[in-house]
Amino acid sequence: MRFRPALIVSLAIAALALLGTAGTVLAFPVVGAATCPLCYGLDRFGDDGFIERTASPQLRGHVVDVVGQARNRVAAFYGSADTQPRVLVCVSDDCYRRIGGIGSRGTAWFDVALQLSPHGIDPVIAAHELSHMELRHRLGRLRFLMGAIPAWFDEGVAVVVSDDRRYLAPANAPERCLVRSDEELPTGRFEWIREVGRFDTKQLYAKAACRVAEWMSRKGGAAAVTRLVGQVSSGTPFAEAYAATQ
Repeated sequence: MRFRPALIVSLAIAALALLGTAGTVLAFPVVGAATCPLCYGLDRFGDDGFIERTASPQLRGHVVDVVGQARNRVAAFYGSADTQPRVLVCVSDDCYRRIGGIGSRGTAWFDVALQLSPHGIDPVIAAHELSHMELRHRLGRLRFLMGAIPAWFDEGVAVVVSDDRRYLAPANAPERCLVRSDEELPTGRFEWIREVGRFDTKQLYAKAACRVAEWMSRKGGAAAVTRLVGQVSSGTPFAEAYAATQ
């Protein structure tokens, strides 16, 4: 197994930025799991993927296919996949809890580690999380932590990239929006998580996806997203980049 100090440092900094205390590995087991997957009962698959040791050969092959499909969706949307995170896949709930899963199907840790639960081994779920990672990589970790791009935009883009039919109609449909709304959507990451817990999750994701899809149709499609992220990463305020015609 390759030893990757940069990955350890990236995860530790990210975790400490969120926690603000010294108990990083205890509070964020993903740091330990990504640093030493074998220590957490995970075996390698592919270049930088690790799956629970008890997974059958058939399931391992399925996971390779799922992750490949998800990466292809992200690369097709952004024009390239500039980040190659460590992928940690669990086939049991016990494993997912052990590596720090928090009840989600999948979790993106900045641009360095992706966790997939037994219920997240799906190209839609994986592509959604990989979209977050690609956007955050292009934006830069500091600007992401500072909330340079609002949570609703990040989530809406991820729905579009993953083509999640729970929240958005097919790309060839006359109308992609399932739920249209002019209300203010959560901008902060923790605010988004709180609202997801309080209200109808489907409604919130569908509203964000609709807003992003309609904005993309006016601004030039996927290229508008990469252009906006590039501008914000260079210091342009999100509102200014979002309002620009080109």
